[in-house]
Amino acid sequence: MDLSFGPRYEELRQQTRQFIAEHGHLAPPSFLDIDRPKTRAWQELLLRHGYVARAVPKEYGGFGAALDPLEAHIISEEFARAQVPPGFGGQGIAYLVPALLELASEEQKRRFIPPTLTTEILWCEGYSEPNAGSDLASLTTSARLDGDDWVVNGQKIWTSTAEIADWMFCLVRTEPDAPRHKGLSFLLFEMKSPGVRVRPLKTMTGDAHFNEVFFTDVRVPRDQIVGKRGEGWIVANNVLLHERDDLGDPDATLQRLGTLVELMKRETVGGQRVIDNAAYRDRLLQLQGRVMALRYNHLRLLSSKLHGKAAPLAAMVVKLQGTELRHELEGLAVDALGEFGILYEQGKHLRDGGSWQAMYMFYLGLIIGGGTSQIQKNIISERGLGMPREPKVAS
Repeated sequence: MDLSFGPRYEELRQQTRQFIAEHGHLAPPSFLDIDRPKTRAWQELLLRHGYVARAVPKEYGGFGAALDPLEAHIISEEFARAQVPPGFGGQGIAYLVPALLELASEEQKRRFIPPTLTTEILWCEGYSEPNAGSDLASLTTSARLDGDDWVVNGQKIWTSTAEIADWMFCLVRTEPDAPRHKGLSFLLFEMKSPGVRVRPLKTMTGDAHFNEVFFTDVRVPRDQIVGKRGEGWIVANNVLLHERDDLGDPDATLQRLGTLVELMKRETVGGQRVIDNAAYRDRLLQLQGRVMALRYNHLRLLSSKLHGKAAPLAAMVVKLQGTELRHELEGLAVDALGEFGILYEQGKHLRDGGSWQAMYMFYLGLIIGGGTSQIQKNIISERGLGMPREPKVAS
């Protein structure tokens, strides 16, 4: 079995490595500690060379190459290997832009895609609500038409990076009397609109990048609806397809696995290197095997895309595998650090800046985000494997 990519792809790999070697030092260190001028300069450099928005048409600010998911995979893999951010823009570029290309009007594409690609506009996702998480179609945030505006009232929760976002793409209920999935619409609006209030939620990591967002009579121009009125569920699921693929991306996990190996070589327990401990080494080898399985499942998903086939269940499998595996990987590091693994405050005994502990806690959230593992398993088993539906709990 030949698992190589072929000469054309290997040439792209070498070009990407050379670009990173020459320009990687210009990248901002973190999306969350965002420096807008530096971030935009880095983003525009990546756009010019085709390392971001490679398959987005030039008329919308992209590089204009033919759609080839394997090219995107190789670029992502090399940036992860070098630990250099492969561009910024987060949810806007990774989730929203593909949906806009497929479902938005021509005017919306020209208005929103170019500034999203350059990070002039940063987006957040308005989906979950206090009583509508896994059962998203039960959401109650409403939008009613008043003249030329939608008037939005309600609340969203667990909204990542709302504290720095310029715009939100938001799922709202516009048809209160329609069946749950058919009464929703997909709106775009500015976070500085009157009536929008953001309240940060501090998590166990000590950070506050999740938020509650409240809407009180927020007026949104009626032409800022993507797709047809009452068909927002179609748009939202298109976005979720890309989100699940992104959350399960194996490239960063492969890079993190290499960092874990180095940690286990460096740290000692009872005078013995952690990697020489049979129990820890066995756990590491099991993780390595599962990471490779994740990688090939991801390539299988990319192959489906390459042949123009939608693969929503495959994306769910990758998301399920990727987030749970990453959490276990971080957990092995915390265990391997022994008594130092419970430290989180800065001090001389803190290893790697506390990143292992932080990521262990952070990935608990990603197991829930984009659809909980339990819900993913139900959908995969029932729709993909044809198993009986899970019995309902008697009320």
